[in-house]
Amino acid sequence: MEISPDNNIIMAYGPFKLNATILFTWVVMALLVGVSWLVTRKLSSDEKLSRGQNLLEVLVQTLHDQIGEIGQQRPERYLPFIGTLFIFIATSNLLAIVPGYQPPTGSLSTTAALAICVFVAVPLYGIAQLGLWTYLKQYAQPTPVMLPFNIIGELSRTLALAVRLFGNVMSGTMIAGVLLSIVPLFFPIIMQVLGLVTGLIQAYIFAVLAMVYIASATQVQAKERNQ
Repeated sequence: MEISPDNNIIMAYGPFKLNATILFTWVVMALLVGVSWLVTRKLSSDEKLSRGQNLLEVLVQTLHDQIGEIGQQRPERYLPFIGTLFIFIATSNLLAIVPGYQPPTGSLSTTAALAICVFVAVPLYGIAQLGLWTYLKQYAQPTPVMLPFNIIGELSRTLALAVRLFGNVMSGTMIAGVLLSIVPLFFPIIMQVLGLVTGLIQAYIFAVLAMVYIASATQVQAKERNQ
């Protein structure tokens, strides 16, 4: 049993290798694009809505409300980014019930890429809302002595985001695999259900932490500027 889908080579051609992480990442993206197109191609404003549109509106509204509560700001600016993170991670984890599927979130390369997206998004949102100089000044708060420590903090929380998601998804997959080899019926089913719940929780936690980091780079400094 492979610990990471990175080690599962599907196809190799010279120096180019297609592993399970790349393959299933594209499968998830293609599935999300296809479902999005099917659901949104006939959007309606009538009272009677399709099941797909109802589900989509509930999902978007829930994400909208959660982002607003966490960030204490208008959520429209952050909804596309945070919503995409949540939906991609949740879908990647939920598809683990499909035989032969390996969640790309069980690869450190995928979780690191997602964490880097958050790492880049935080200053982009901060600079867009506060301006470059106001945003950069936070790294020297409360005193310039804290500059290196604040920079290290930015890097360490990015690493923590990647490792937390990778560790939880990988450990869940390995435990289910071990139980499947020992007791091939009931326990794996229970663990699979628990794995789905854990996958949703991990997607939620990742999205919440991303929004918390963005909010800390925008809302706090905006209050200081207005005082």
